[in-house]
Amino acid sequence: MKITNEIVVHKAKAVGFDLVGFAKADFLDVEARHLEEWLNKGFQASMTYMGKNKEKRKNVKLILQNAKSVISLAVNYYIDEKYSNDKNKGKISRYAWSNDYHSIIWQMLGELEKELKLIEPNFESISYVDTGPVMDKVWAVKSGLGWIGKHTNVISKEFGSWIFLATIITNQEFDYSKTVSDFCGNCRACLDACPTGAIVQEYVVDANKCISFLTIENKNEIPNHFDGKFDNWLFGCDICQEVCPWNIKFSNQTSLKNFFPLNGFKELELKEVLQLNEDSFNIKFRQLPIKRAKLKGLKRNAKFLLRNFYK
Repeated sequence: MKITNEIVVHKAKAVGFDLVGFAKADFLDVEARHLEEWLNKGFQASMTYMGKNKEKRKNVKLILQNAKSVISLAVNYYIDEKYSNDKNKGKISRYAWSNDYHSIIWQMLGELEKELKLIEPNFESISYVDTGPVMDKVWAVKSGLGWIGKHTNVISKEFGSWIFLATIITNQEFDYSKTVSDFCGNCRACLDACPTGAIVQEYVVDANKCISFLTIENKNEIPNHFDGKFDNWLFGCDICQEVCPWNIKFSNQTSLKNFFPLNGFKELELKEVLQLNEDSFNIKFRQLPIKRAKLKGLKRNAKFLLRNFYK
């Protein structure tokens, strides 16, 4: 039985995905050049993995030899809750309020691919959740899920930019989705709001200046010239998304309970972070994205915020 767009959309939404789109598995020549330019400027900071597998990022047929289509999927993770603005507490990026989204979406993808395989035994696929050598944002745009905002996140009309992306490369053919126009217009909200100037120009982020990078992927000390500019972000940063008009006007609360915040993980007491040891850290954050910063990184962030607080 042929797998149609309608079947994929129905099955994808049944397992929890909110948006589904389809694109032809073409070469990403232009996008690959843009990536190369970004890398050459050193905007990836210490994230050297961004420069690996360039040919696979450009050509998904090097991942799945008989690839014909890319299915892009998105899940809304927005929760309508606010921060306390208590300076004794460090803020956690919204995406990390609950269990690691990778494991949640991997499970959803596994269920979806299993269902499609039952319908069409010749169905082949390789899938990714913000991992692997795929340009997931590019495919989301080509699949009509939304457009790349000036903060470099994908914005959808339905959910703004509070979405997780997943990508399925498959040997099946589909009717391909129409792309969505860029609706950022003349808005500069994200550029003007970024306290460290990480959005160095429209649609370009320098990770060396990005609070999310500096508090998560960065393994070094946080440079002194960022003193007073972190707005109490302990892990990640959502400022560019919080000020986006599309998020302010059109955010809808997620229907997936898996993304609801676990008790106490929107903000953490900075002094309590400093009291953690490896065992307590591993137990407390066992299945949470916060583990990515490691205990050393989280303590470094807490010390940085406390140092600024008491200045």
